[in-house]
Amino acid sequence: MFDIFASGLGLICLSPLFAILAIWIKLDSKGPVFYRQVRVGKNGKDFRIFKFRSMRPDSDKGRLITVGGHDPRITRSGYFIRKYKLDEFPQLINVFKGDMSLVGPRPEVRRYVDLYSPEQMKVLSVRPGITSLASIRYRNENDILAAADDPDKCYIEKVMPDKLKIDLEYVEKASLPYDVKLIFQTFREIITK
Repeated sequence: MFDIFASGLGLICLSPLFAILAIWIKLDSKGPVFYRQVRVGKNGKDFRIFKFRSMRPDSDKGRLITVGGHDPRITRSGYFIRKYKLDEFPQLINVFKGDMSLVGPRPEVRRYVDLYSPEQMKVLSVRPGITSLASIRYRNENDILAAADDPDKCYIEKVMPDKLKIDLEYVEKASLPYDVKLIFQTFREIITK
C-alpha cells in the first residue's frame, strides 16, 4: 500500500517535471522519450522497466554497461538527467503497476541474472526497487567501470557480487522503517553529491 500511495503521489507531483524532461529529450535527439528494457523481477519474472531515455536509440545493441561520464552514446540531456538520477523517476510507473517497489535490489538484465549463484538468487524473493543500499554505495559505478580494462569483466567479477552481497543483507532486514530511511538517504546522496 505504501508503494502504491507513494508512487501515485509522486507521479502526480512530478508530472510537470516529467513534461519538461520529455520535451528536452525530444528536442535533444531523435527517438522515444522513454527507454524500455526487459529486467528480471520478483521470482524471476521478466518485466519492462521505464526510464527516461538518456542515450541514443539502439545504444544497448552493443554493450549493456555504461562506462564513465563521457560515454559517447549518452545524449546531452542524458548527461544531466543521469547525473541527478532523473532518468530513474519513470520507474514510479513500474512501482504503481506492482513490478517494482520504491526500495529493493535493483533489477538486473537476464544475461547477468543467469550468472547468479543459488545464494544470490535469493535477491529475487523480493520486488526490485528504484533505490537500494547497493545503488547508494555504488553511485559512482560508471566511473569504476570506466577505469577498468574490461568493464564487463569488472562488473561480473567485482561490482555485481559486492552489490548482491549488500542486497542479500537488505532482504534479511527489509521493513517499512528501513525502506523510509533508505529513501531519505538516497535523496541526501543525490542532493549533496
